[in-house]
Amino acid sequence: MTGISLSSLPPSSPPHADAPHDWVERLLLAGPGGEECLHFGTPVDRDALRALVGEQVERLTAAGLAPGGTAALRLPPSLGFVAVLLACWQLRAQVALLDHRLTDHEVGLAVGRLAPQVLVGSEHRTSAALRGFSEVDPVAVRLPGGRPAATGHVLVQLSSGSTGPAKVIARTAGDLVRELTCYRKLVDFPGEGDRVVLLSSVVHVLGLVGGLLNSLHARAPLTVPARMTAAGILAAVAAEQERPTTVIGVPFHAELLAGTASPPPLPRLRRMVVAGELVRPGLPGAFTAAYGVPLGTMYGMTELGVIATDLNGRLHPAKQPVDGMDLRLVDGELQIGTAASPYPGLDDPTRWSDGWLHTRDAAVLEPATGLVTVLGRRDSQVSIGGLKVDLTEVEQTLAALPDVREAVVVFDEGAIEAYLATEDGADRTLVQERLVRELAAYKRPRRLAFLPQLPRTATGKLLRDPAALRAAAR
Repeated sequence: MTGISLSSLPPSSPPHADAPHDWVERLLLAGPGGEECLHFGTPVDRDALRALVGEQVERLTAAGLAPGGTAALRLPPSLGFVAVLLACWQLRAQVALLDHRLTDHEVGLAVGRLAPQVLVGSEHRTSAALRGFSEVDPVAVRLPGGRPAATGHVLVQLSSGSTGPAKVIARTAGDLVRELTCYRKLVDFPGEGDRVVLLSSVVHVLGLVGGLLNSLHARAPLTVPARMTAAGILAAVAAEQERPTTVIGVPFHAELLAGTASPPPLPRLRRMVVAGELVRPGLPGAFTAAYGVPLGTMYGMTELGVIATDLNGRLHPAKQPVDGMDLRLVDGELQIGTAASPYPGLDDPTRWSDGWLHTRDAAVLEPATGLVTVLGRRDSQVSIGGLKVDLTEVEQTLAALPDVREAVVVFDEGAIEAYLATEDGADRTLVQERLVRELAAYKRPRRLAFLPQLPRTATGKLLRDPAALRAAAR
């Protein structure tokens, strides 16, 4: 998609054509004025949020943003981010989300790719790596050469890029409303009377829709911890003494909490839900043993949002597709029915064709129950000396070894490479000996590197780029 701007595409339906024009007011901002809805260090009620959104509408309008316009947001998790996002949508503008951790060079490339009319950032860059949220005063700047929206999409996101260049993905207001409806039909997902502690980034689909937007829609107050450390997360959970609390994050966060020695009693913790990548064997049991509540899992994509869930941990590793999701297998690849391609301007039949999104994930579908089990990326199967090796199998075997916290396995230049993060004091010789016992010789990594921690993308996914992994190992 490099070199293609959403704004340069042929005109299509106007923004919000597939959802009520006032969907933000009706679905996200409605509710009693004094009701708490957000907590970024201090509680924020709906009257305060509506006032903040109105203030940002005025600022964005002054910067030249109008219905059908385009804006890019480069803001850290903050009350300001929420207010600007909702204000852009109230103005019926198309919003592109840029991770605040991107460098100026990367932001420049994204702006050149997307051609937004307005860029919203903050005067001061966040420096603390483990900070959960920031206090920012958003600044909207009119960009020369920016172009209005040429499609009816309201949200533009870049995929995580964990296995290669990021893809441009776009969704309509109707897409977001459909996903919120799916969440409301999940009886074990946070609803009215519940509370959410959000660890996932609000720039990406789980944190944005499953966390922020669902909390506003379902009237389940959302808290972002001040610090994304185990102690900071546990303090945020413990701060609530009345409402049942669900923690939403990625597997890394569950690993962090499961490894905490002597966690405090958390009587209001209901469950933790993770998504983003496969959960290593043993993690659900370790988390439940530590906290006495289930570790639920979800499968989803930026292109569609939530696809299947196992919120109680009873089906693991299988998941139940959400309401209205149409799944099929073609040559072992999971495909999902979608009326239109989520990749504007990209005509690639290997990603979407004839009403089906090609996930590039290998999976198993159970005809009798409809359950789906995602096995990993289809491109994880490689040939070693004429023998087929599934890199996901190798990775899961390594991750299950004693003293191994996490593992990444890649294939590069004809060889399997493995990168492991181990517990302090782990005996690497014993790890290698166990590996010899559990994997056939042709499946064993030619290169085995031990790191204090594995590099991750901005979304918390394990990085799988061989060159970047080798650099980290050095």
